[in-house]
Amino acid sequence: MNAIAREGSRLGEFLTSRRAGLTPADVGLPDYGDRRRVPGLRREEVAQLAGVSAAYYVRLEQGVALNASPQVLDALAAALKLDEAERRHLHDLSGSARRKKRSRLPAEQVTAAMRQLTASFGDAPAILLGRRSDVLAWNRPGHALFAGHLDPDSPNHPASRPNTARLVFLDPHTRELYTDWPRKARDAVGKLRLAVGDYPDDPQLASLIGELTMRSAEFAELWAQHRVRAWDLAQYRMHHPTVGTMDVLQQSLAMPAAPGIRLVVVTAEPGSSSQAALQLLAATTIAPAPASTPVSMLRHH
Repeated sequence: MNAIAREGSRLGEFLTSRRAGLTPADVGLPDYGDRRRVPGLRREEVAQLAGVSAAYYVRLEQGVALNASPQVLDALAAALKLDEAERRHLHDLSGSARRKKRSRLPAEQVTAAMRQLTASFGDAPAILLGRRSDVLAWNRPGHALFAGHLDPDSPNHPASRPNTARLVFLDPHTRELYTDWPRKARDAVGKLRLAVGDYPDDPQLASLIGELTMRSAEFAELWAQHRVRAWDLAQYRMHHPTVGTMDVLQQSLAMPAAPGIRLVVVTAEPGSSSQAALQLLAATTIAPAPASTPVSMLRHH
């Protein structure tokens, strides 16, 4: 299957999945109590709401019409009640970047400035993630919170970098880390869906998705739902084996001049027991002073 056919298939699957999740009442259409052969809206109803012909909408779902204008895509997004992340994903899948020829993706480079920023958050865990959710770098609390059972130096080796999506579905430690694991799993899959729209020709991303689909039935089920999740802010309850349960915010920051790379920083409400737990976790990660350091110098500091 060539690249254009793949994009058409993804676009059709996404439209079909979103159409199936709506009822006439959701979009203000009358429901005459007729029995529907399939759940959700009919294609003709979506076309009516978006102001396009039914035949044209059918071609979109079949993946044979990839020239939809941004205005038509926005009308479809409104008809299907897509949120902002889903609307952007629809544009990406449609090839509405005006079918520019894609160049080979550059290798993800972690600059000294990125490392300095990641390390500067003190007690707050911070991890630097690439476009496939690979861990490119982390500070000491970030390593301790998310993957203290892994080699802290592993992000420095591209061939064996931890991947947060792989950890969520295949790593028992990570599964136990989130008290509402199903929600975390949905978020992880939704972010990979967004990545596929942004980087449809990334073979390593396709390989990761294939691996997770084969190794995790839960991932395969969620992937088939075609949900997307934006990288912004998420609140989780985490249970760490060292410091116990805490309610945290995970906030994502895009790195300037580094498309696809994001810094995720974890914080807790000031003065709360969760913040105390994060501070305690950070205290357990302080590197011991070198044996050659004079005692007098340690006292001075």
